[in-house]
Amino acid sequence: MNAWLHAVRPKTLVAGAAPVILGTALAFADGVVHWPSVPLIIVCSVLIQIASNFINELEDFKRGADERRVGPVRAVSAGLITPRSMRNASIAVVLLAFVLGLPLAYHSGWEVLVMGVACLTAAWAYTGGPFPLAYRGLGDVFAFVFFGLIAVTGTYFVHARAWSMDALVLSVGPGLLAANILGVNNIRDIPTDAAVGKRTFAVRVGSTTARWVYILFTATAVIVPSVILGQHRGPWLLLPLVSIPFGAVLCTMVLKRHGAELNTVLANTAVFYLVWTVLMAVGIGVSY
Repeated sequence: MNAWLHAVRPKTLVAGAAPVILGTALAFADGVVHWPSVPLIIVCSVLIQIASNFINELEDFKRGADERRVGPVRAVSAGLITPRSMRNASIAVVLLAFVLGLPLAYHSGWEVLVMGVACLTAAWAYTGGPFPLAYRGLGDVFAFVFFGLIAVTGTYFVHARAWSMDALVLSVGPGLLAANILGVNNIRDIPTDAAVGKRTFAVRVGSTTARWVYILFTATAVIVPSVILGQHRGPWLLLPLVSIPFGAVLCTMVLKRHGAELNTVLANTAVFYLVWTVLMAVGIGVSY
């Protein structure tokens, strides 16, 4: 059971739940929230994240990407879970996410079905298939698009059955912070990824540039949605700026730490994402 818990990677699940919380908060502020859909959206989003984690474990094992890993133990590579069991679990999670998403598509339209299928396909294409995104330096783009743009705007669409420009602006925060979680992971793994031909964004641009990108993403995620949305939704949207000192500490840590030392930064980046999400959700919720 411990092995499966490791494979789920609980600390990464904030990337699946946070955009749903924010999209729902915006729908609540706009008076269009559909409460019966909330549990299903959260569960489906988290299941997509878990599916991505499972497939990532399996595909990285096949390519030998975890053989000299300095991060947390990977269950398949460590022999704690067999590749066949992980493959079956991945399929089961994908099918469960698809089935649970059908009521959302029935409620809000075919667009939701298309987004759901796209997310599930991307979860596989991240490290699987003939063109694995993570191995081509596109993993960060994947995180931004699917755990930011699509997750927030899609959640809002489920509620309102309409698109929202504010949801698009809001999605910049989750997208960049999700990319940062992946980014720290990839900065830490530059030597081992390069050795097996895993050309992540961090491998391509180098450690120094990747660290400054983390800082840029942090600043943009915290400041841009608050400033733009605050202009017409009120000063409560500036509440997330309270998280700036926390973000500054993380940015300093990213610049100074190396190898296994970055594991702490990785965990705290997820915590920072959660803190920012709570502050933004509260700000949106009280601004209506």
